[in-house]
Amino acid sequence: MSRPTAILVHGGFEGGWCWDRVAEPLRARGWQVFAPSLTGLGDRAHLLTPSVTFETHVQDVLNLIEAEELSDVLLVGHSAGGTVITAVADRLPDKVTGLFYLDASLPEPGQSMFDFMGDSQGVPDLFRSQATEKGEGWRIPAGPPFDAAGFGIEDPADQAWFDRRMTAHPLAAFADPIPLTGTWEKVPNKTYIRCEQFQIAHGEPTIAKVEADPTWRAERWDCGHSPHITDPDRVVEAITATTPG
Repeated sequence: MSRPTAILVHGGFEGGWCWDRVAEPLRARGWQVFAPSLTGLGDRAHLLTPSVTFETHVQDVLNLIEAEELSDVLLVGHSAGGTVITAVADRLPDKVTGLFYLDASLPEPGQSMFDFMGDSQGVPDLFRSQATEKGEGWRIPAGPPFDAAGFGIEDPADQAWFDRRMTAHPLAAFADPIPLTGTWEKVPNKTYIRCEQFQIAHGEPTIAKVEADPTWRAERWDCGHSPHITDPDRVVEAITATTPG
């Protein structure tokens, strides 16, 4: 019997490093785990250029699946990583057996990450202005309000560790429309975890939408945006629960 396989896709300003506390326990349970840093982020920050787009990040994961000859993959996406795993599943539905959204973006066809977030809290305008003022118009610098404190990480040592590892994010990855055919919706195993202490405009509409759909497993957690940092054991248990046996 083959080992269950997970690809853990990080959110904005983070990198593969953010999954360390989840990846190792999963491997100890027999999982094959990949936690790539998307192009221009984390250990690949040196590759951040104006040419890095949303499609670049989709290709990062598609190429990983092809290069490692993976199948029966559980794609796990945190935050903005939700847009990436949705697009990947839409392209390779035969290789993906599960989607796991950890307080993640769940876009409609043709929406960008900015469209999904909406303007009610001014986040798209904030990111665009930060890119204009501090990022040469094409990159968003890491920092408040989307930092450790903003994500609900309270331990001072964890805050320092998290904040010093965050890197700038390409504006285009948030602004580009996300092409979807709807094929991804046929993936049989779909889970959504809503972290309700993270106050974001799209949070309630998203969890309400999946709760109303019997093809989804949905949970509401009373925690901040980053339980993979603050409560990794719970995340590990939720991921392993997606696999029978």
